[in-house]
Amino acid sequence: MSDVADVTFPPLMWGEEAPGSAFDHAIMRATLGCDAGLIAYKLGAAEMEAALVFAPEVPLGQAMTMLPLCGVGLQNALGALAPPEVAVHLDWWGGIRLNGARCGRFRARASDTDPESIPDWLVIGFNLPLIPATRETGQTPDETTLFAEVCADVAPPALLEAWARHTLNWLSRWEDEGVAPVHAEWRGLALGIGEDVRNRSLTGTFRGVDEAFGMLLRDDDTTHLIPLTTVLEGPA
Repeated sequence: MSDVADVTFPPLMWGEEAPGSAFDHAIMRATLGCDAGLIAYKLGAAEMEAALVFAPEVPLGQAMTMLPLCGVGLQNALGALAPPEVAVHLDWWGGIRLNGARCGRFRARASDTDPESIPDWLVIGFNLPLIPATRETGQTPDETTLFAEVCADVAPPALLEAWARHTLNWLSRWEDEGVAPVHAEWRGLALGIGEDVRNRSLTGTFRGVDEAFGMLLRDDDTTHLIPLTTVLEGPA
């Protein structure tokens, strides 16, 4: 395990190394009433994980903007640390892509799943595989890892610190300027807009997102709005 002292976080954020899943640790701490700004993390040899605790002051439907916002923060962090030829994209469901291949994902859970309610807490976390999986783990050809994409010099502690800084910067912009800057940045990184969707029970053409990042899905008859809260994991 890495030493907490080896990772430095920006003001208003602090870290705790998780003994197990960083996402589960952040949820446990949020449930117990920790302050917003906690980043639980686990920097393993094969994978890095991190999860950030929020205390929303807006309804969950608006607070879910933190999912794409955190994704933009990670893309910015990798953009600063990784070689320039490494392309980072995000999908609407939270998936992370490096040079077109799947490489980890973002997750979200809240104390309340009602889009109109203000939750006590919201946790956004991600995992990022670092080295190729063994045959036993079943990695597929469309999956990759950070180090497989010429990023061996990207140290996980430095990436964690950069993600925290860039995410805090975007959070400040969202508070000061609203959702428009996040929209503009995310749209330039988003996968699948204008393409057909075949995911879970959704079928149609992904036409973009609304102000709250709900998916606009067009079928033969109409355009449906799929709220971003759809990607929340089950009740806490």
